[in-house]
Amino acid sequence: MASSRHDINIRPLHYDVEKSKQTSNCETVRKYTSLNSETPYNLCFLRHGQSTWNRDNRFIGWTDTALTDDGVLEARVAGQMLARSGMKFDEVHTSLLRRSIRTTNLVLMEMGQEYIPVQKHWRLNERHYGDLVGKNKKEVVKSHGKEQVRRWRRSWDEPPPPMKDTHEYHPAMDPKYRNLVEKIPKCESLKCTLKRSKEYWETTIVPSLQYGRTVLIVGHENNLRSLIMNLEGIAEEDIINLCLPRAVPLAYRLDHNLTPIDRPDGKLDEATGFLRGEWLGGDEAVKEILDRDNKQVYDTSIEDNLEIGPEKDKWRKWMEFAAGAPSAEMKAKSKRSTSVEFINEI
Repeated sequence: MASSRHDINIRPLHYDVEKSKQTSNCETVRKYTSLNSETPYNLCFLRHGQSTWNRDNRFIGWTDTALTDDGVLEARVAGQMLARSGMKFDEVHTSLLRRSIRTTNLVLMEMGQEYIPVQKHWRLNERHYGDLVGKNKKEVVKSHGKEQVRRWRRSWDEPPPPMKDTHEYHPAMDPKYRNLVEKIPKCESLKCTLKRSKEYWETTIVPSLQYGRTVLIVGHENNLRSLIMNLEGIAEEDIINLCLPRAVPLAYRLDHNLTPIDRPDGKLDEATGFLRGEWLGGDEAVKEILDRDNKQVYDTSIEDNLEIGPEKDKWRKWMEFAAGAPSAEMKAKSKRSTSVEFINEI
């Protein structure tokens, strides 16, 4: 007979919140509740930072786009938020795409946890956007209408048009998939994405959680939406309304059945209205980000790119607020990195 969770003498890592408060010399640093002390089962989701095609408002899918300088900043701020939350991870799971892998590395650097194992798997890749890959999202909205694009991007079982074998961004041309060519989809709905992500969840992530390991999953919006849908039990007809921001950690406390425990306030998150997880950047900040992202894609009256125009300055200010005042160590790091110039001005 297999041992139960309670027969296994493994404890998750804990964080000494009181000691942290005593040693901090920055009164303005935001304090988050330590999540590890409430339950042995802890999980955190994190979407990667801004990539070049996020910046350019293009459909990405499996295309291996790099982080921008702002994406590096977003990832580092996410790491700072996690460090202040008190979470300590035992392992990380991410995709084969470098925007997600580099986000993982930057987050672990900020947390001082570069030593923990990181597992990469294609089943955690972003949803495959088929023939839409490479196209500007707002231009597609102008051509096909807001509701059609919304269904392609967020609905349960309506995939975008399939990718042709001759498509210039076909993943088969990427050497990382040379042994997986037959598994590359031509396009995917969220239903298809959940089918592959759920297999990885059940065979790899669930056993780790059951052993009391605190797990971080760094990934992509639609792949994470599929996992969160499965975890939260969100209905197929409702999932179209769930969107996730970049680089804001979403932390869960789970019970022994790996079911989400209610947030301390007993409410669902105010940013999406669906989740029992806790946004470490705060619900209001997440609402602002999601509103910006919605306008960036669907509001055809806005000609400016909100990722690179004046709105970007507001985003930087929010990240500055989310990170709080820097420690002496962070100031030292910031002097070596032009991607966090704003930290020196706090």
